[in-house]
Amino acid sequence: MTTHAGAWSASGSLNQRHHKLALNLFMFVVLAHWAEHIVQAVQVFLLEWPRPQAGGVLGLWIPWLVTSEWMHYGYAIIMLVGFFALARGFTGRSKKWWKIALWIQFWHHIEHFLLLLQALTGRNLLGYPQPMSILQLVLPRVELHLFYNLIVFVPMMVAVYFHMRPSREDRAEMRCTCATGAA
Repeated sequence: MTTHAGAWSASGSLNQRHHKLALNLFMFVVLAHWAEHIVQAVQVFLLEWPRPQAGGVLGLWIPWLVTSEWMHYGYAIIMLVGFFALARGFTGRSKKWWKIALWIQFWHHIEHFLLLLQALTGRNLLGYPQPMSILQLVLPRVELHLFYNLIVFVPMMVAVYFHMRPSREDRAEMRCTCATGAA
């Protein structure tokens, strides 16, 4: 019982006095991930590198890592955990937008789980030579991940904006110090 109470206490602390720090750390991870995808897009679309060689910054140093479905699934899980862990700190309008981003990320996680299962079993969707996600059937992987990152990032940023600049009603419900002008 104490462990359960301790977990609730940690979650409460995370979404109260430590929410601003945790949110900033989460956003750092998100922006670093975005940077990787932007570098990859520059490599593909501006530098015209072959797609297998365009692995972002990490792909230049650790090429096997960026082709690992474990790494991609791991990041999808980290994002999902971050969304769930920080959700209780959001109120009002920001909570609505945070939940939208969370549910889109949940679907993105499902897609990565499907890719991981194919990589582990060697049985690819519809007999394709490489693991395929559902939306990858209509959109190439580089473009698809830019799209996924965008449709998760936009509502997340709207949520953060409303969280940092809450309405009077939302500010009254807040238990953290994230709002502009908050101590």
